[in-house]
Amino acid sequence: MSRPLVETQASERPDDEAFRQLVESHERAVRVHCYRMLGSLQDAEDQTQETLLRAWRNLHSFEGRASMRAWLYRIATNACLDELERRGRRLLPPMLGAPSEVFAPGQGVLDETPWLDPFPDAWLDVPDASPGPEARYEAKEAIELAFIAALQHLAPRQRAVLLLRDVVGWSARDVASLLDMSVPAANSALQRARTRMDQTTTPDAARLSADAERALVERYIRAWEQSDVQAFVAMLKDDAVLSMPPLAEWYVGRSAIGDFFRWATGPTGGGPYRLVPTRANGGIAFGIYGGPAAEAVILHVLLLDRDGVAAMTSFINPGLFPAFGLPASI
Repeated sequence: MSRPLVETQASERPDDEAFRQLVESHERAVRVHCYRMLGSLQDAEDQTQETLLRAWRNLHSFEGRASMRAWLYRIATNACLDELERRGRRLLPPMLGAPSEVFAPGQGVLDETPWLDPFPDAWLDVPDASPGPEARYEAKEAIELAFIAALQHLAPRQRAVLLLRDVVGWSARDVASLLDMSVPAANSALQRARTRMDQTTTPDAARLSADAERALVERYIRAWEQSDVQAFVAMLKDDAVLSMPPLAEWYVGRSAIGDFFRWATGPTGGGPYRLVPTRANGGIAFGIYGGPAAEAVILHVLLLDRDGVAAMTSFINPGLFPAFGLPASI
């Protein structure tokens, strides 16, 4: 039997320098994997730390037969499955029912609903993160908000199978070994997961070029900061979607969304607004600041394609701002 990569002593602490050198290049990849499994920033961070703690406690069992990253993925997947038994899935408003046909202010807030969180692009810079040969999804596609939301429709073990096979690129045998199932059972779970994902996601639309995206972002900021309803509506696709967790209502189409924007930028809507660009889930996002004191209000995530703005998800949760490097006020 080969010797462990690092000998551990009872007196060592979980932040031991030798251990940190082993895992530091993999920590971001583990956090992204936990986010895909759980859909929550805080839960992903908690289970990343739980993974590192379990890894440190069991470092004597790591014999180098697989890579350190693969070993950490095994631990992280099990930690996330344990967490999903306790907490269940995360939601966005379109997962709760049909859209509202007409915008009306003062709708109900679902404070106790476990909402999906956006993920900062600044946390995605993962060294040596190229997937294995079995992967079907590109890294950018596999972090988009729509993809993370679609994963929430899968049972936890199906979610793990799909992520390990189609995103990380593991073989069916490796996934079956991790989840303590037969290879045929793992393949069956994968096919069910793929079918469900196909039912809940839409085909990728043509992407904007970098220059076109930059120009659209500038127009979008101007429309908000100048309360220009006509310019805002002109950027929307006919079937654009607006959701605003923790509000349960969501809207489809230029008319309803235009009515929202007219109210939001009007006398009772909480403006004036300033938008600070950031990036979330592989795409454009903004920290929206409102009122005379320009205080943090909304983390606003866009989905763009060549036809315009396809979706807007407004997370009315200023507590998200620090994760995106955004101040509480400007």
